[in-house]
Amino acid sequence: MLAENVAKEARKDALVIGCAAQALAAGSPPGAAALERLLADARAIDRQFLARAAALPLRLEIPYARIEPLRRRRIALGLELAYRSLAAWRGGQRLREQWSAQELEERLRAMLVLYCEEATEVGRGVRTSGPLAALRGHAAVHLRQVMVEVAGRLAAEAARALHRPRFAAQKKP
Repeated sequence: MLAENVAKEARKDALVIGCAAQALAAGSPPGAAALERLLADARAIDRQFLARAAALPLRLEIPYARIEPLRRRRIALGLELAYRSLAAWRGGQRLREQWSAQELEERLRAMLVLYCEEATEVGRGVRTSGPLAALRGHAAVHLRQVMVEVAGRLAAEAARALHRPRFAAQKKP
């Protein structure tokens, strides 16, 4: 199920990048209608995931009233990041010229932390029985802390990697 969850999130991210590419081809940044379409697509992907998860010994209710504001902000950040990056690439500009390390790190961290918050809210919708029920609350708090910590490190590492020189200067003999 973990692998399916990762694949589900990758499909959602691919839709965001594809939407940014379509908007770039049309000549203007993605607007509110694109964001609403992506939210609807994300809900459809969630429904497919829930159908496959029905065989598990748990019940999962996705609290859209709590996660959609988080998801909306995360998708909006992702759209902007993808649109600006694709526009720079299309214009022959290097991404390190488009994004300072600090700006990229801040954007990535914000997106990842919003994902952590979203995952925490989804976790509150998990209903289990037996020994798993007693562990769920404690595990969720610890998991959120770990996810936020890793999100910060991952964002910093990605920003540094983009700004790392590709080739060391070679000395002439």
